[in-house]
Amino acid sequence: MLIDSTTWKDVALELSNSLLFDFLFCVTCVDWKTHLTMVYHLRSTTQKHIVVVKAKLDRENPRIATVSDIWRTAEFHEREAYDLFGVQFIGHPDLRRLFLTDDYEGFPLRKDFEDPVNMIKL
Repeated sequence: MLIDSTTWKDVALELSNSLLFDFLFCVTCVDWKTHLTMVYHLRSTTQKHIVVVKAKLDRENPRIATVSDIWRTAEFHEREAYDLFGVQFIGHPDLRRLFLTDDYEGFPLRKDFEDPVNMIKL
C-alpha cells in the first residue's frame, strides 16, 4: 500500500484500531536518489494478516509522523532511520542517534554518502 506521508498517522491509527494490526515488526527506509521511502511491515496477530505500507518522503527534508505511540517497537526503528538516513519523525519521544556519535556528519545509508575511509562511491 503506497500512501501520502502526510496521511501516515491517520492510516496507522485505522490499521491499528479498526483493522487490528497490533504488531509492527519492521521499519526501514529506502534511498531512491530522488526521494526516500519509509516502509512499514505490520501484522495482525489475531486476524493473521500482514500489510506493507510505503510512504514517499522529500529527500531534502524527510519528515513523517512517529507511530511510536501506536506501536512501541517503532521507537527503536525510527531512531535507526533517523540516525542512518536522516528522517525526522515528528512527535518521537526520544529522537537521537542510535549507533553513531552526536558529532558524526552525514547519513551512511544514503546513496550520496561518501565514505572517506573505505572510498565507496555509488
